[in-house]
Amino acid sequence: MTLDRAVQAFAGVMVLVSVLLTQFVHPNFFWLTVFIGANLFQSAFTGFCPAAMVMKKLGIGRGDGASCSRC
Repeated sequence: MTLDRAVQAFAGVMVLVSVLLTQFVHPNFFWLTVFIGANLFQSAFTGFCPAAMVMKKLGIGRGDGASCSRC
């Protein structure tokens, strides 16, 4: 799995988790969804993605040549 795909999968899972938490735990978990969306939006323009940096250090996406060049 490439780093970009891993970040997309992680973001998708986090959005789904935050929606479930909002529905079943407390409405203020809505802000987790907002944070995830804002982070995805800013990373599209700046290339700065904390999740990609952590995943890269963990070895996800290495060796395929298609990883994020700015992370």
